[in-house]
Amino acid sequence: MFTPAEARSMVRKAVKRVPEGEEIRHLNIMPMMDMMTILLVAFISQIAVASNTAASNSVVLPATYGEQPMPEASALLIITKTAIVVEGEEIVAVRNGDVDPSQKEGGADGRKIPRLSTFLGTLRGLHDQALRDAGKPLPLVPELMIVADRTIPYGLLINVMFSAKQKEAGFKRFRLIVQKSATVSGK
Repeated sequence: MFTPAEARSMVRKAVKRVPEGEEIRHLNIMPMMDMMTILLVAFISQIAVASNTAASNSVVLPATYGEQPMPEASALLIITKTAIVVEGEEIVAVRNGDVDPSQKEGGADGRKIPRLSTFLGTLRGLHDQALRDAGKPLPLVPELMIVADRTIPYGLLINVMFSAKQKEAGFKRFRLIVQKSATVSGK
């Protein structure tokens, strides 16, 4: 056992042996840059999720009484009062319940929205490639889930479905997403 005086003496000697620290002349910011990169990626992915949520929150769904399971390999298209949004990306603006005639093939009387067809075709190719990479079979009939506000004109819905059925997009089946009714009539 050491006496208090011996302990203090040992501590003083140990402190004298340790050299005083060098002056810091530079700052290593690489770890901070790594953290900022990670945060940037996290924020970008969060924005993508938030944009889908924001678009779908502004949509008032019609009611239904039935329920079917959702397919895992399908794209999501949302028709809001202001835009057509596919997988969180705004494709075409909507004004007064229709797409601008300059965005349609054939002008005001046209049905096909070429920009939408092209985007859906690219998206379908990416989904098919992701399924192939995961070792899952491709769907026999490609499906597109459409979420639309109940006040959207039927003509706009027809134009969207017509554009999605075109050869470059290739969707053959559509699921119209509706809100399940709280009461079931007839039961």
